[in-house]
Amino acid sequence: MIRHRLATLVLGLLLTVLGVLLGAGQAQAVGYRYWSFWERDGGAWAYASQGPSFVRPEDGAVQGFRFAVSEDSQDSTKPRGDAGFAAICADTPAKDGTKRVALVLDFGTAEDAPDGETPPKPRTACARIAEDATTADALAAVAGPLRYDSNALLCAISGYPETGCGEQVSGAGRPGVSASSAATSAATAPSFGHATPSDGNDAVVSTKAAGGGPSLGLVAGIAVVAVLGVAVIWQARRRRG
Repeated sequence: MIRHRLATLVLGLLLTVLGVLLGAGQAQAVGYRYWSFWERDGGAWAYASQGPSFVRPEDGAVQGFRFAVSEDSQDSTKPRGDAGFAAICADTPAKDGTKRVALVLDFGTAEDAPDGETPPKPRTACARIAEDATTADALAAVAGPLRYDSNALLCAISGYPETGCGEQVSGAGRPGVSASSAATSAATAPSFGHATPSDGNDAVVSTKAAGGGPSLGLVAGIAVVAVLGVAVIWQARRRRG
């Protein structure tokens, strides 16, 4: 009886260690720091289904960009402000052969900023561009300098941030993120909602998929715990027999 209880106790401790190892592996990755792209649908923001280099907005469109740390498209932070096209483009008259696109540029908060950088204040701009131009053209017309990486990921608007591009942010240094929420987010498959290969947010997806798996040390630890657990149960049964 004593041996059986001892075996049960040891197995319980081993399972607890296993849970800690799994939790530690899940909490490694929480989100990514990047510019997300939005379109105004009526009075609400909708996460864009394509990248800005593929979208050709109509005259009168309102589109937004927000810099923040996000887990995926469901977690992405929307641009702040409710100014509409009439207010943003009030001082930009229509012109034949062109179209006007209202842009909302939200550089995010200090909590989401890279170390040593201060986000500019949110602002709006009205871009008057050619009729067949894309959102990326509109952005370049009013919010340069822009910075892209080799995968066409939009890294900076108006020079912000100065460094970094879709980098992973762990739960250890992210304000307001608990260990439980970190583990939950790490267990969820990433999806930023953009399907075009050269779209900036897709580059974030591929980066997250590549870096979100368990480490070799974690796998080894789980294997050791499993083997020890089986050995304890077998030994206890052998002695009872």
